[in-house]
Amino acid sequence: MSLGIYISVPFCRTKCTYCNFASDVFSRAVFERYVDRVRADIENVPQTATEMGGQMERAVDSIYLGGGTPTVLEIAQLERIFAAVQQQFDVSPAAEVTVECAPGTLTPAVVASLQRCGVNRVSLGVQSFVDEEAAAVGRLHKRSAVLEDIARLRAAGISNINIDLIAGLPHQTAESWQFSVDETIATGIPHVSVYMLEVDEDSRLGREVMAGGTRYHAHFVPDEEAVADLYLTACDRLESAGIAQYEISNFAREGLESQHNVKYWTRQPYLGFGVDAHSMLLSGASDTEAVRFASAESLDRYMTVAGLLKTGVSHRAALEESFFLCLRLTRGVNLGELSMKFGDRILENAHSAIAELARDGLMEQNGKIVRLTAHGRLLSNEVFERFMLVDEIAR
Repeated sequence: MSLGIYISVPFCRTKCTYCNFASDVFSRAVFERYVDRVRADIENVPQTATEMGGQMERAVDSIYLGGGTPTVLEIAQLERIFAAVQQQFDVSPAAEVTVECAPGTLTPAVVASLQRCGVNRVSLGVQSFVDEEAAAVGRLHKRSAVLEDIARLRAAGISNINIDLIAGLPHQTAESWQFSVDETIATGIPHVSVYMLEVDEDSRLGREVMAGGTRYHAHFVPDEEAVADLYLTACDRLESAGIAQYEISNFAREGLESQHNVKYWTRQPYLGFGVDAHSMLLSGASDTEAVRFASAESLDRYMTVAGLLKTGVSHRAALEESFFLCLRLTRGVNLGELSMKFGDRILENAHSAIAELARDGLMEQNGKIVRLTAHGRLLSNEVFERFMLVDEIAR
């Protein structure tokens, strides 16, 4: 089975107030050392896979550079990363190759570099087409820059473009959100990711909202009910425009779903390199179905600590993952396929959870297929917690 490759580039021009990722603003002096470390990890990955107990294929059909903002790297540094992947793996000529970009960083020289590297898909972190909303959370771009970037990418032959939007930003209203969604549709791009603002302790904005403070415009963040309404509005408007929902946060025109991300949700093998990068490979041991391993969560630890955090995935845990990952997809989970893979006895323990969730209107079943309802997608974390009990019930 072909691999997906993820490469983390944790460098940004500015740290957005809502961001809870392992990315930040760093001196450019560290960029070269980081690229060298990532290249070394790529070169050593066969040994790493063996040490982790995973089965590694060399065939690759998706590559994803995320962050952070990979396009803040020097062009030569970006190209060295891609060269290392090409040297270590057998990358399919038809591979989906995605790079995340902050609007305003796509200079003609950067776009030309992306072309040379074989990039055929770009994800733009727009978040809002309303300039005031974007500025309130630390974004440096304006609406005009997004439109210029899209035009520049299309002129270079890169038309497979994603736009990220966030529902729940400070100052956002139903009217301003509708403007952002409608502007997204008007661009004609084929893929949209819609995220509801995460309020947690891992971001400055989240901590301020939880504290009831006013910094970072926290007192202008819409409440949970309003954010849910914004999300549902986006679902309806995108669907009407032919951009169908295929995952809780992702929408695409037919045939242009993110193939790399689908690997995560369908538990296909992938390798991650860089800060806070995660990997999953099928296991060579009889008592585990797969092995997961991850690098350090901070830049300092990644650059100084060589070890990886390893987790074996038992067959029961793999069944649990199959529910809370595959249920993210609107196509749902095929119980017949799970039964063939894991056996009827283990699967029987999930039926009570399915029946209970169906009674609550969070899940629906059609023959062997179970999927979340629209209401279930809004409460997906609660649904997934119910299936995380499957492993305990089965013992």
